[in-house]
Formats: sequence, C-alpha cells, structure tokens
Amino acid sequence: MALCEVLNSFLFEYDTPRIVLIRSRKVGLVNRGCSSAFSWVFLWEKGYQETDSVVSSVTTKVKGVTLTNTSTLGARIWDVADYVIPPQGENTVFVMTNVILTLNQSQGHCPELPDDQTVCKVKSDCVPGYVSTHSSGIQTGECVPYNSSINTCQVLAWCPVEDDSHIPKPAFLREAENFTLLVKNNIWYRKFNFSKRNILPTINSTYLKNCIYDAQTDPFCPIFRLGKIVEAAGQDFQEMAVEGGVMALQINWDCNLDRAASHCVPKYSFRRLDNKDSAHTVSPGYNFRFAKYYRNRDGSESRTLIKAYGIRFDIIVFGKAGKFDVIPTMINIGSGLALFGVATVLCDIVVLYCMKKKYYYREKKYKYVEDHELGVGETYGTNS
Repeated sequence: MALCEVLNSFLFEYDTPRIVLIRSRKVGLVNRGCSSAFSWVFLWEKGYQETDSVVSSVTTKVKGVTLTNTSTLGARIWDVADYVIPPQGENTVFVMTNVILTLNQSQGHCPELPDDQTVCKVKSDCVPGYVSTHSSGIQTGECVPYNSSINTCQVLAWCPVEDDSHIPKPAFLREAENFTLLVKNNIWYRKFNFSKRNILPTINSTYLKNCIYDAQTDPFCPIFRLGKIVEAAGQDFQEMAVEGGVMALQINWDCNLDRAASHCVPKYSFRRLDNKDSAHTVSPGYNFRFAKYYRNRDGSESRTLIKAYGIRFDIIVFGKAGKFDVIPTMINIGSGLALFGVATVLCDIVVLYCMKKKYYYREKKYKYVEDHELGVGETYGTNS
C-alpha cells in the first residue's frame, strides 16, 4: 500500500475532511521507467545469462635484427638474444632500446665516480670502509686522481666504475620500432568448458608469416610492430626508447556463447602504464643492470656491465562470457516484478515531498471533500 493510501485511511478514522485518492500520471511514468530499466537490464545486459571470467595463458616471441656502429664497439649486429631480456617472461616481454656499456671490468682499486660525497682534496676527506647508497664500491681511505682536474676517493670495486651520467640520445637501438612481437594467447571459460586462442581457425601459416596487426585491415593478426603499439597508445617511440617505459597490450574476450563460437574473437587495445608527467621527472622510464662474465687466460675474472633501458610490454587479458541459464533468468524476472511494486511508493515520496512543485502535484493528486458533500448520517448499501 502506498504511503498516501495509509495516511488517507488514518485521517478517515478521526472524522476529518475525507481524502479521495486519484491516480497520478506520474505513477504511470515511473512504471514506464521501471519497464524500460527492466528491459535494459534483462535484454541489453543479458540478465538471463550465467557468466564466467576468463582464464588465460600467454607466450610471446620477438623478431628483428639491427646494426650499430660506434667507436666503442665498432660495427655490431644485434639480434633477439642480445636485446630480449630475459628470453621468456610471464605475460611480459622486455625489449632493450638503449644501453650504457662498461667494458672489461675487473675487481681492483680505482677512483670513484665524482659527486658531492666522493670528491676529495686530501686523504682525510675519505673514510675507510665507507659505503653510500650510490657507491660503486667500498672506500679505501685514499684520495687519488680521477682525471687531470678532479680527485676522488679510491674504492675497492669492479673497475673502471660505471659512468651513467649521460644517456645516449637518440636511443642506441632506435631501429627497434620495426621489431615485431608475436602474441599467442589461449583462453578458457571453466563453467562452459569453452576454450579458444587468438590465432583464429581462419588464419593459415601463409597469412601469419606476412600479416601485421592493423585495427582496420588486420584486426585479428597476432603479430604487432613495436612502433605501432606505442603509436596506438598516443606516444612517440623514439622519445620513449631513450629512457624506457611500460606498455600494456590488452586483449579483451567478451563472448556471448548463445551465439556461434566464431563470434567469440579477441579485441586488442594499447596504453602506456608508467606515469609520463612533466611535473614528475625523478627516475623516469624503465631500466636495470646485468653483466656478462668472462674468465681470462691468466685465470682472472672480468665482465661487461650493461645498463639496459627499454620498453616492457605487459600482455593483459580480461573478459567475460555469458550463456543462457534458467536460474539467473528467474531471479531477474522476480527482481523486475518487485521493482514495479515499489514504483508507486517511490513516486509518492518523491513527487509529494521532494520536488519543487510538490503542492501543485498534491492538489492534482488529492481531492478534499467535506462531510456534508458525502451526506453524513446516510446509510449506503442494504442492511441484512
């Protein structure tokens, strides 16, 4: 019973002016609104389906070769084994685009890289055994020449120490934008025992060897040019390649399993994940260090230290599948019927107590009738 109907009965008991309830047009509007909302939930949002979230696995493969020619290394070919680190990752792949190399390091004594904590003039400026967060080694307590104009504290470290104060520009492997990434993705919806992969049944070996993903011409090709991935995310590859970054390759599997399996296909999208903000310039991009070790003929050990800058591609898979089921169908039908029952009460409360024109609506909704108009004392009906 609506709120106003309860009040009407209460007032009638105490011989006050009678209230005759007249059906409001607003109730009809609300009912029609409820009907539209129910249709939207039940049909457009597929309230008649049971749903399940995707279970996924991803493997990747990068291809591409480039040539560099520098005074330090001379002419050198770089292939997948050089710039993909590590060779396989879990739902991710890192491609090195820039590098700082420190060749032929061996353990010994050498001057530390100059900074506010390591520049010295006399021996007493250096503390034996001192190590800071950014030290290349352990101070010996000696002050030695770093070059013809600067002295620094001597350290026990891998020598010569790395100098990463200047990042190569343009990027060392700027041709990496032409490298390609093959993404193989298998998905499974457990509730429906439905599985599929992003290399669709319509794709053959000939097509796979020649296609490159394009949102318009080749939307289902699983091979992506790295430069196009970054460009699709609204970024500049050559700028990103200098200091590195993190990109997301998103695969969306939204499947209506009431239709044929051929309609369940992947949709690809791309975005940059690391924060590129001109107001936050501390430690930008993405980099890490690793080394390659060698044993010399005299038995001593040496290494090449590599500070690698690059782009990490994270493959993120998400999706939902739905299929008709009796239980959610009955639940949503019951919820819809309950919604219609609440419509009248909600309409009364909102229209008569919350809206600016509540007095106008109250006048239209109710008619006040005096007792003499009803014929007080008259008997209606037939006494048995």
